[in-house]
Amino acid sequence: MDRGNPLTPLVLVAALLTAGCAGDHLAPVSERSRGGAGAGSGYYEVRRGDTLYGIAWDHGLDHRKLARWNDLDSPDRIYAGQRLRLSPPPTTGSSSRQRASSGTSASSGQQRASSRGSGAGTEGAASGPGPDEWRWPTEGEVVKSFSAEADGKQGISIGGEAGQSIRAAADGEVVYSGAGLVGYGNLVILKHSGNFLTAYGYNRRLLVEEGQRVSAGEAIAEMGSAIGEDGTRLHFELRSDGRPVDPLRYLP
Repeated sequence: MDRGNPLTPLVLVAALLTAGCAGDHLAPVSERSRGGAGAGSGYYEVRRGDTLYGIAWDHGLDHRKLARWNDLDSPDRIYAGQRLRLSPPPTTGSSSRQRASSGTSASSGQQRASSRGSGAGTEGAASGPGPDEWRWPTEGEVVKSFSAEADGKQGISIGGEAGQSIRAAADGEVVYSGAGLVGYGNLVILKHSGNFLTAYGYNRRLLVEEGQRVSAGEAIAEMGSAIGEDGTRLHFELRSDGRPVDPLRYLP
């Protein structure tokens, strides 16, 4: 031991700990930081490999609203370096007055629609695949339940074994397949009818590509583990109109 340098033992211990922690996880997380350049000013700068669905998901937004706020005719009309607005654009005085006048004339009809017994306007009331049309994305025990108050990811975690099959919870289209969203590892996002989206994170391997159509029960990934989480598991989220909802309200 070098008695002239008391920091040497500490440096050696730190190096050993760092080496011991490397390569323990199956679902790597991208270095890309949430929000991207310009996020503090209400904008996001598109990076290579980004998709509109992924950006909307990462910021808790409805992809349709994001497209409308940025005058995008198609989700594919984004490019690296483009700055996307993450909130509604300011309205002019004339447009505000027009909305106010039209809103007054339509308010009674809207009130009648919102008071129907069908539960319109409440969480999970969007049209689309009903509860009996959803399937469990994998077999296993729910090891983490949904919490609307949770910071960051809002969904459930299902335990299992490495390589276990992850399946589509309903018919849909793959709108994201990659590892660009921080905290999700290898992630698949599916778009379903009725403005529903489902996300499948912490995967060891992805089996589908963006733009691919999948059927309920079709294998889309293999289960992995997440950095900072104990055990192998699937992180599963379900969103309606961009809002996280409890998947257990829909799964059979």
